[in-house]
Amino acid sequence: MQLRAYQDVLPEIRAAGAELVAVSPQLPDGSLTFAETNALGFEVLSDLDNRVAREYGLVWRLPPPLVELYRGRGIDLTEANGNDAWELPIPATFVVDRPGVIRLASVDVDYRNRLEPSALLAAVRGLAGDAEP
Repeated sequence: MQLRAYQDVLPEIRAAGAELVAVSPQLPDGSLTFAETNALGFEVLSDLDNRVAREYGLVWRLPPPLVELYRGRGIDLTEANGNDAWELPIPATFVVDRPGVIRLASVDVDYRNRLEPSALLAAVRGLAGDAEP
């Protein structure tokens, strides 16, 4: 739902001179299928084995009862992510400027709390304003 909400504001993000990229622990075929199924106009990159998420300190291992709950609902992270780690990244949104400085970071261990598209747009527009003479 979050990526579709960002898709809705993608034209405004691009109008501000920015680009949107999503990162997923899924294997490349799964990321591509997800992007195509949801008609996303931005790239969804694969973070195999959560390497990038791990560098940001955003990986957590599912406890055994939750693994069983996932399996009982037909969710197989080993198939989707191509490993048996049963790890997921903590949802996060970053706005990074051209020199690579993180200008906004939104991270919440409660996966239900995500950065609103309006807040993302405000941060991106703020960067566009910084670039003007």
